[in-house]
Amino acid sequence: MAVANAGPLTPHAVMTDAPVIPVIVLSDLAHAVPLARALVAGGIRMLEVTLRTPVALACIEAIAREVAEAVAGAGTVRSAADAQAAAMAGARFAVSPGYTHAVGKACHELGLPLLPGVATGGEIMAAQEDGYTELKFFPALQAGGLAMLKAWQGPFGDVKFCPTGGITAANAAEFLALANVVCVGGSWLTPADAIAQGDWARITQLAREATALKG
Repeated sequence: MAVANAGPLTPHAVMTDAPVIPVIVLSDLAHAVPLARALVAGGIRMLEVTLRTPVALACIEAIAREVAEAVAGAGTVRSAADAQAAAMAGARFAVSPGYTHAVGKACHELGLPLLPGVATGGEIMAAQEDGYTELKFFPALQAGGLAMLKAWQGPFGDVKFCPTGGITAANAAEFLALANVVCVGGSWLTPADAIAQGDWARITQLAREATALKG
């Protein structure tokens, strides 16, 4: 299972690599590489490391440098500066909790594939105006869940979504069954207690189960 770490990556490629993109929060740099290796061993290669902790950029850098099979990405990208820092750290894609033209423009200029966060029709239209048609629906459950995604199939039939926020192993299949959902984002693949205990076998098993999810 080889991932080309050279050459262009597209939002479509990020979303279609596996049914789940893990939403990863790391507080200890020492956990980054073994966690990435555990996820890759389970078939999950697109890794969204959220910029929510002081060591997040260093974690992205370590994964990009030491885990060739992984594709390190940055989550919680909220500004052009975040996008720039993520790209410099080695991130190969970005995920944002919302959408602004400034973030979209910065990612375009950096050649950094972006999955912009949207929760309303207006945000979808703004992202589309800037050339984005693969979007993160966030926070999915709180913003309308399955019913909202079904409603969007009419006016936004050309848009594909990665619902994130409240997605679990128990409800992921329901979302993946929708025609406009390509993958889901979730934190259940990387439980905080498993990371703290170094239980990488558990994380590999969770990743294997995630790759087996069918739409």
